[in-house]
Amino acid sequence: MSDSFDVLWLSSSAALQRFDKPLLQYLSGYMKIAQWEYQQTKDEASSIDQAVDLLYEFLEWCDRPVHLAGHGMGGAIALTFARRFPQKVRSLTLLAVAAQPANNWQAHYYFQRQLFSISRELVLASSVRSLFGNQPVHTTKKLVAALDKDLEQSPSSHSLFKLVYLPKGGVSMPMMVCGSKSDPVVNPPALHDWLNWLKPEDKLWECSQGYHFFHYFYPQQVGEQILSFWERHNLHLVETSALSFSSSTSW
Repeated sequence: MSDSFDVLWLSSSAALQRFDKPLLQYLSGYMKIAQWEYQQTKDEASSIDQAVDLLYEFLEWCDRPVHLAGHGMGGAIALTFARRFPQKVRSLTLLAVAAQPANNWQAHYYFQRQLFSISRELVLASSVRSLFGNQPVHTTKKLVAALDKDLEQSPSSHSLFKLVYLPKGGVSMPMMVCGSKSDPVVNPPALHDWLNWLKPEDKLWECSQGYHFFHYFYPQQVGEQILSFWERHNLHLVETSALSFSSSTSW
C-alpha cells in the first residue's frame, strides 16, 4: 500500500469535493496522489474524531509516513490526525484552514442564522456570494444545493444551538498553510494567526484572490506553491499519477 501513493488528499464532503479536482488534476501530473473521502451517514453524529479514527484504520498498514493535505474541513481532519498520529505523517498541507480550525464556512453560516432572523435559503445564497463571488442565477442555485448537502454530510459539529472550537497550535512535522486574501471565512487575520505556531521549516502562502475555494479558481498557481514545499522536504516527484480526472470540471 505504501508504494501506491506519496500524498493523501482528504475530503470531508462529496458535495464539495468537485472543487478540489482542478488542483488534484494538476498535482497528479507530478506525483502519486490518492484521495480519501469521509462519508457521514444521516444516522451518525457529527464528529471529527470518527473521521480521524477511520483515517487511522486506512493508514494503519502503511510502512512509511505520507504527506497529508486537505481543504477546509478536510484540512481540519488532516490537522487533527497529524497531531494524534505524528508518526504517520511526513508533512501537512492545509488550504483554507484557520489557526482556529473550527472557523470554517459552516461556522459563519450558523453565526448568521443566530444573528439574523432570515431563512436557511437566504443565508446559503449569501454564502455562495461570499465563498465564490457573484455567479449567474443557475450556477448560484447549484452552489446553494451543494452547500446545503455539505451542512448534512460534513463532520463539523456546529449547529444553530452551539458553535464549537478545536484546539489551536502547530504540529511536529513540516506544515504548509495556504489561504486567499479575498477569503471572507479564513480571512488574512485568521490566516496570519498561524504565524504564532509555525516552525522555521513551515510555510504560509496567500493567493491574491479566489475567495474560499481559491484552489479551484487558480489550481496551477496553488499547485506550484505546494509542489515547491513538497520538494523542499524530499518528496520525489514522479511523472505518472495514481489519479485520473476528466479535463473539465463543472459546477
